[in-house]
Amino acid sequence: MARVDMAETENGGAGDERSRSRFRAALDRWRGDRGIWRRGILLAVCAVLLTLLMVFHAEIPNRIGNLGSLTETFLPWLGVLVPVLLVLALLRRSATALIALLLPTVVWVNFFGGLITDKSASGGDLTVATHNVNADNPDPEGTARQLAGSGADVVALEELKGDMVPVYERALASTYKYHSVQGTVGLWSTYPLSDPQPVDIGMGWTRAMRATVATPQGEVRVYVAHLPSVRVKLNAGFTANQRDNSANLLGEAIADDRLQRVILLGDLNGTMNDRSLNAVTAQMRSTQGASGDGFGFSWPASFPMARIDQILVKGVEPASSWTLPETKSDHLPIAARVRL
Repeated sequence: MARVDMAETENGGAGDERSRSRFRAALDRWRGDRGIWRRGILLAVCAVLLTLLMVFHAEIPNRIGNLGSLTETFLPWLGVLVPVLLVLALLRRSATALIALLLPTVVWVNFFGGLITDKSASGGDLTVATHNVNADNPDPEGTARQLAGSGADVVALEELKGDMVPVYERALASTYKYHSVQGTVGLWSTYPLSDPQPVDIGMGWTRAMRATVATPQGEVRVYVAHLPSVRVKLNAGFTANQRDNSANLLGEAIADDRLQRVILLGDLNGTMNDRSLNAVTAQMRSTQGASGDGFGFSWPASFPMARIDQILVKGVEPASSWTLPETKSDHLPIAARVRL
């Protein structure tokens, strides 16, 4: 009996010794690999700077080459840097960098995570579409047929070249009984149009219009706009002053409109994040942001990187929003369904 007790005591002592040995070995390994905290400091700093850039993007001044607007135009793409830094942190075996990467990840998800999910719903009373058809479109008739087959009740076209207008009119005539072209923009509708007129956005020629669409649910004011293009130049930065001035004039026209239900269709040459479009975006909702599936990037058509084509609404409820198949234009057409 005494031998058994002795054996149990010896076994217990051996077990304790093995536990202590494992603990000492783990401690030694940790001490020997403390570099996992020291390595990757530069990567951690990059992660913090990326976080600050996203959080304080509105503080980036536009005085120098409209740098703030340029950053905001491609703001969602800053998220691409997170997996790049993640791979580098794993290669460096840096715990510090991995922890720091939580910051930009959380901020990006907070800003754009809601756009990843599908928020579209069924139903709706009116389907609208808009497309910058490109003045040099080699197949305007085919583009028009694609749009007519989209099922949209109202279609807005931008960048209409004068000699191509009759082509679009003929191709869309069988689907859309009513239409109006003002300058380089036009509106086609299955429902009656009234009071079509140009909207002055300070261009010197007509690139915006409005008309009233008489739907079965009542009148809706529809604006079509093609704001001035922006350019990125090495010597001048993001040149967008003319676009910004036009956006302010368009915003004033929409704000002064007496109809409660307003829809804006067009190429705004800017995203919803761009502060310079606040005169318009502050008073209207993006159908893509409210009821779309994904980011809905529309430009360039070959590899969409930004949603500069917009469907914005006021006084109506977005139900769904999506991009349409590629045409021969450098923009993708977009569509939305709304409840009136």
